[in-house]
Amino acid sequence: MHVASPKTAVPVELEQLAADCAAKSKRRAVWLRVGQLIDGFGDNACPDANIVFDAKQIHFVGGPPPAELLPAGQRKPDAELPQHTIMPCLIEAHAHMFLDGTIIDFAARQLGLQQDTNAMLAHARARWPRILASGVGAVRDAGDNRTVGLALAAEAKTMQNKLAASPWIDSPGAAIHHRGRYGAFMGEPIEDFSSAEQCVASRVDRGADRIKLLVSGVIDFEAGRVTTPPQMQAAEIATLVEAASRYGRQTFAHASGTEGIGHAIAGGVTSIEHGYFVTEDQLSRMRDAKIAWVPTLAPVQAQIDHANRLEWNAQVVGHLRRITETHQEMLRVGYRKGVDILAGSDGGSCGVPHGEGLLRELCHMEDAGIPTMGVLQGATGASARVLGFGERIGRLAAGYRGRMILTRHDPLKTVANLQKEKTVLFDGEVATDSRPVDANKH
Repeated sequence: MHVASPKTAVPVELEQLAADCAAKSKRRAVWLRVGQLIDGFGDNACPDANIVFDAKQIHFVGGPPPAELLPAGQRKPDAELPQHTIMPCLIEAHAHMFLDGTIIDFAARQLGLQQDTNAMLAHARARWPRILASGVGAVRDAGDNRTVGLALAAEAKTMQNKLAASPWIDSPGAAIHHRGRYGAFMGEPIEDFSSAEQCVASRVDRGADRIKLLVSGVIDFEAGRVTTPPQMQAAEIATLVEAASRYGRQTFAHASGTEGIGHAIAGGVTSIEHGYFVTEDQLSRMRDAKIAWVPTLAPVQAQIDHANRLEWNAQVVGHLRRITETHQEMLRVGYRKGVDILAGSDGGSCGVPHGEGLLRELCHMEDAGIPTMGVLQGATGASARVLGFGERIGRLAAGYRGRMILTRHDPLKTVANLQKEKTVLFDGEVATDSRPVDANKH
């Protein structure tokens, strides 16, 4: 497992250079030349690359830029950084913004759920600077029944195509589940409505950008498996998917356990979240049906890392290790088969802080055997392509937003390098990440 060395502060000259370029980008196009450019969708990085951008968008990526894109008379870059890599900001494909992932105590987490909505929303807003400094420029919220995600997504929409101060976010609002089954803390029951169609329509009326389905329960760590039957059958899922599609909404399904995953595949969801105990045959079916997979390794690994604090005994830890190893194996199989694998940390879950949790997730994916470029694509271009966000993000290409990570630590050597100091250029502003890493957290 990768362990990032402690960070040092971002060099003052780089921080000042980045700040100068960001300030210029609000007035005119800025030309950078870097040692390596990762565009988020290509299989190879571009060496000695040029990028021209302003605060609003990227205008050019590649060799020497056309003169017409530059200020009159400009013949050399605003900055040359031959030892640095530039890449798109990361996309967090699965996080719960209403939850605090830094709390590693089950009782304390339950108390956190008793906060009023205004307090939850204030805490969520306060996380944005740290999330952005981590390099995360967009979040697909995975649902809550307290309107926190919807409120943040509504705020993001007011800044669409404008210069924003925080990452892009969209949200499904409350997830859909069955009364008395898993998910009451983040969902609302389908039984509140006379039909599946009305349930979906209600979510859309409240502002849902996507529809979240709770198809299964969760893993019983003490038993080492999913012990409850799925709460949704394939036919019901298909009805919800069809209703969502009429409103132009994607569906994503919380599903673990072979049976629940099978129902989600047969129902035709856009993506399967978690997917623990998926089979090789199911991965083939997902590939053929173009169903993406967000494997969320981080929350189970966090249970192992914090087993003593969570008072898990040796038998439970053994279950957790077996589950993780099997999940990693299926991740390798899915990648080889060509399944769209997207990076989502389940940020907000126990021991998975927002922002930092996604950086750990990338390391877990790399540890599982996914090629480093494949991991980076799963957090940038592939995620943008599959999830279809309302902003043009996830790629360094003309017409996309100028939201980028600049680092002297090569992410292609290991994605753990993204845990080291870096500079984020975001809509004409700069965020720097120089907080030391606690190696025990990875």
